Amino acid sequence: MKLLGIGSRIHHSEYGKGVVTNVSSRHYWVTFLDNGLETIDLDSDFEVIEAVEDEVDTVSYFDVERSLVKILQKWSDTHEKVAFADKWKGGKLILEPVGDQSSKEMPIETFFHKIVMVRDRIRVMEQKINSSKQLDDQEKIDLQQYITRIYGSLTTFNVLFKNKSDQFIGERSK
Repeated sequence: MKLLGIGSRIHHSEYGKGVVTNVSSRHYWVTFLDNGLETIDLDSDFEVIEAVEDEVDTVSYFDVERSLVKILQKWSDTHEKVAFADKWKGGKLILEPVGDQSSKEMPIETFFHKIVMVRDRIRVMEQKINSSKQLDDQEKIDLQQYITRIYGSLTTFNVLFKNKSDQFIGERSK
């Protein structure tokens, strides 16, 4: 029996039409149009619509997806889901000026989202600095020290984060 390669198109009597997205020693991983991802035995009964040969690879769809997510996180201006501390859920941030001017209120979640966006944009800036071809090593070190100080200034907001791993870390004392 000759193995089908990744990208081969098949028609399975139970699942319908699909594309082979991974091959293991005993199974095809097939994404079916109507049924999503299913694993079927290599010797299952199905019709080959279009065979791709010599494309069997040890990299799975999951590995490709995970790599793509990491690349997007590294180079985009988007952020991963960051957990908000439970004790602040539903709370309000109130700014009260001196005198008879009106106060400003906003949901703490809105403020938290803005803090996370600032953190993520600082991370992107940090990555761009570190990968810059125009900056020499000393300039990169100097800019990195400023970024570390910015993180240190933002540690006040760590109380809003549910997970310690998401919090700001400034310069550590030696």
